[in-house]
Amino acid sequence: MNINSAAVIGTGFIGTVHVESIRRTGVKVKGVLSGSTESTNRGAENLKVDVAYGSLADICKDSDITVVHVTSPNSLHYPQVKELMNAGKHVVCEKPLALSAKQGADLVALAQKTGLVNATCFNTRFYPMVHEARTFVKADLIGTPRYIKGHYHQDWLTLDTDWNWRLEEEKAGELRAVADIGSHLIDQIGFVTGLEVSEVMADLHTLVKTRLKPTGPVQTFTIDTTSKRENVSMSSDDAAGILIRFSNGARATISISQISSGRKNSINWEISGPKGSLGFDAENPEQLWIGHRGRANEILHKDPGMLSVEAAKTAFYPGGHVEGFSETFRGLFERVYADIENGKQSHSYPTFADGVRSLQITDAIAASSKSGSWTKVVK
Repeated sequence: MNINSAAVIGTGFIGTVHVESIRRTGVKVKGVLSGSTESTNRGAENLKVDVAYGSLADICKDSDITVVHVTSPNSLHYPQVKELMNAGKHVVCEKPLALSAKQGADLVALAQKTGLVNATCFNTRFYPMVHEARTFVKADLIGTPRYIKGHYHQDWLTLDTDWNWRLEEEKAGELRAVADIGSHLIDQIGFVTGLEVSEVMADLHTLVKTRLKPTGPVQTFTIDTTSKRENVSMSSDDAAGILIRFSNGARATISISQISSGRKNSINWEISGPKGSLGFDAENPEQLWIGHRGRANEILHKDPGMLSVEAAKTAFYPGGHVEGFSETFRGLFERVYADIENGKQSHSYPTFADGVRSLQITDAIAASSKSGSWTKVVK
């Protein structure tokens, strides 16, 4: 089927990225919906879309809308996605897919019943050098991965005056840093290695124990210096240390933090096998580090002419023309839209099933931190 138009729920930082990236695929964004009439109208004006929707029901009833992107607060994902798919809309949902693996499984079942194309927005898989690393592993160029170290570090919640809806459990869920960014790192490692997480040992930290919450709304990655504030006690994680056992016996040690000054968006990992190692950092996304034991290490630069076929599909510019965060969304969306047009799910991108697997892992991480013991990931 042809895609008529898309709608986006959410007009904050990530909602804006979705709108811009959708447009780069050639699909029209007809309208947006935000948390209030005021924010919806403001978002529609700023993003220059035709329609400021009054409700989710209005999107469901709009026959022009083929696909809807859900970028609302986490607690709204499950009910919104359910209503959209029951109305016959294809859905791209930001992670986490839901607040629990059970809710996520309900959405997978609904997607199977309706036959609608569905995607969980683990966009960071779509850095070209991440796809290239996956090709290296599949070609057995480093051998079977056996040890992995990684971190996902940011600094945007370092200060006690930093605030965002992700700090509110009723909107974001029990987990914060692990659900928000740790899920991306674990998904990316699984995508590259093909390994399945079997057990976790986690230590979740709440190191900024009290925050000064503005009385007015605050957008992600913005600093509010004008609002009145109130003291709020924190319980969710702003950092974490996690040990991982994979089903093949491989091991990983990862660190998650949103309070690491100077690290803006560092998704960093190193994957080691018996024949060599691979390393990537999203703050330097044009390069893949290749480590050797008996000869000089290598740096592979992004150049579509030198990449594998799969990696080259996610590279939109010639070598030396830097691509980054926004292109990862475009790479994902183009594959989703191709499936909508072809009328079938290709599984060339993360689906709702991947979203459920992520929730199963983060559920185990939360349980492990509470028990202080190794916890199996329940399928």
